Amino acid sequence: MDLFQRFEKAFMPNYGVPPVALARGEGSRVWDVAGKEYLDFIAGIATSSLGHAHPALVEAVSKQVSTIAHTSNLFLHEPEVLLTEKLLDLLNAPAKVFLANSGTEANEAAYKLAVKYGRREGRSYFVAAENGFHGRTIGALSLTGKPAIRDQFGPFPIDVRFVPYGDADALKEAVTGDCIAVFLEPTQGEAGVVPPPEGYFEAAREICDSTGALLVADEIQAAIGRTGHWFAHQADGVTPDILTLAKGLGGGLPIGACVGFGDAGTLFEKGDHGSTFGGNPVSCAAALAVLDNLDLDHVKSVSARLRGGLEAIGHPLLKGVRGRGLWLATVLTEPRSAEVQRAAADAGFLVNALQPDAVRLAPPLIVTAGEVDAFVTAFPRILEEASK
Repeated sequence: MDLFQRFEKAFMPNYGVPPVALARGEGSRVWDVAGKEYLDFIAGIATSSLGHAHPALVEAVSKQVSTIAHTSNLFLHEPEVLLTEKLLDLLNAPAKVFLANSGTEANEAAYKLAVKYGRREGRSYFVAAENGFHGRTIGALSLTGKPAIRDQFGPFPIDVRFVPYGDADALKEAVTGDCIAVFLEPTQGEAGVVPPPEGYFEAAREICDSTGALLVADEIQAAIGRTGHWFAHQADGVTPDILTLAKGLGGGLPIGACVGFGDAGTLFEKGDHGSTFGGNPVSCAAALAVLDNLDLDHVKSVSARLRGGLEAIGHPLLKGVRGRGLWLATVLTEPRSAEVQRAAADAGFLVNALQPDAVRLAPPLIVTAGEVDAFVTAFPRILEEASK
């Protein structure tokens, strides 16, 4: 029985059976169990910021796991303090941090903070965006505007009103003095890497300020250099009330963070929330290695090279390119993203068929100019194969 059959026999069917079984990685490259090499343009869903087996990450994790691997929240340890101090320094604003294990847990913490605020202020409902994605646990799923994954698990414990993403007028109409919080992604990731119109987040900030609602920025995919900035909201000159982080922060190890700015950072009281593994010393060591070794100038340079190369391709299947930084989607003229993903894998490149007409590209942030050029050079042939 091969590995794929064993997987199918042992696992619940929610993922299906993945098409490739990976055995190892180095830099921006991975190898499957048969020894085939791929250039990785998925990076664990925008997670492996430093690529695979980065020396600094290996050293930090190895050193930490040989020192102390777990403490629980009953005790503190230096890596978690160093990490939160580093995050607050990069954010450059008064705030406090809760460390979790994942993006959905970070959003659950944000949801609970908002609930406390809403009860204190006598507010009753949330606003979120259509096609937004905030996670699959019940609180986070309540705020997720994707009926296909949401509706079968209702009813939900909170009243959430969904508005079209990027429509500032619709947002203004939906947010009143009774609104607790507005949950938004700076760019919608799972919807197909869809950035908002210019000025949208500034408008959201103004709407929340005028009504007293909290603005929650879900940067689970967008933060930690992915867009060319440490945090995506910094590009818009907007500070949210609550910020959620995960994915790229740990460079492949599980970690999430919920940041509360100003008053939102002190809403929790002792005993209000917790996590056994949140702030794990090994994950914190990994996150520190990521923050210490990312080069934003490099991200900006190679992302411009990747986007420019893709936009110069003339092919009837390629409609255009959208996104920010090293977080792009190639938009297709036909719903053939699955075919593009298969053709890319055959050619030695891993990409993600995110929507029927959109393919996500999120390589490690250490991807080289040569590796970007190799993908751009191969992409017309990939499109041609996908068109057959």
